Amino acid sequence: MAWLLALGMGLGVWGAFAGIRMYRADARLPSDLALALEVGSTRTGAVGSLIDRMGMRYAPAVLRLMGPRLVARYRRKIDLAGNPGGLTIDRYAARRAVYGFLGGFGGLLCLLRGQFVVALLLFAFGAFWTEVGIWSAIRVRRDVIERTLPDFLDVLAVVVSAGLGFRQALDRVASRYEGPWADELRITLRQMDLGMSRREAFAELRRRNDSEQVAMFVTALQQGEELGAPIVDTLVSLAKDMRRTDAQNARRKAARAVPKATMMITTFMVPATLILLGAGLLLGSGVDFGSVTGK
Repeated sequence: MAWLLALGMGLGVWGAFAGIRMYRADARLPSDLALALEVGSTRTGAVGSLIDRMGMRYAPAVLRLMGPRLVARYRRKIDLAGNPGGLTIDRYAARRAVYGFLGGFGGLLCLLRGQFVVALLLFAFGAFWTEVGIWSAIRVRRDVIERTLPDFLDVLAVVVSAGLGFRQALDRVASRYEGPWADELRITLRQMDLGMSRREAFAELRRRNDSEQVAMFVTALQQGEELGAPIVDTLVSLAKDMRRTDAQNARRKAARAVPKATMMITTFMVPATLILLGAGLLLGSGVDFGSVTGK
């Protein structure tokens, strides 16, 4: 097994030098891959930029293996995550190649050494680490948007009632906010400036966000535009509905947490407490365990 360890260390050193060389080399890449590297280097750290540069050569092969349908699915997931750190589908494929190689190679070495649990963890790392980052970004972004939206609608209703048109009020309020919701509104306003109709721009806003409250906002605006309802009343009632929905969701989470907490207490805490009490009673009773066991 010593030769396997030596082989693994040699390959690791070679991979490190190759990665540094690839990172420093001015390799010629297609224009779209070069642009993905340039965008990523401005919005991610040194480690992320190094991983992207190491794996960008293999990104086209990874995308071909994924197929058009899977590529479209992950492109939508990246959009829902808000392109965290400048992530694109090409940079995702590059990271998938690097993490897959590291996890697969490390897992094979651990399998040969009989470390099956560590091998399983490394295989899981290579297969799912990139997806974990995307899933976490989607969840955090959706929560931030849903927390921001009710207050945003209240402020928007006040500005509209002051006499500004809806388009100008939306621009004025969005400029005062920061975060993913403000970014989404700026994209929507930019699309409207480029000639897209308000209905189509807000439909794109709903498509880019996997949030029930954003869907409620877009649907209410479209219905109010069709029926001619006052926009201020629509915004105020929508903010109240969202807060009511948030309260109901909080009560549901609390109701689901009670059985989980009860199960954890009865499964772990109660037996552990009984064991501690019993051990304390036995040790404090002065029982001669040698006479009991005959030793």
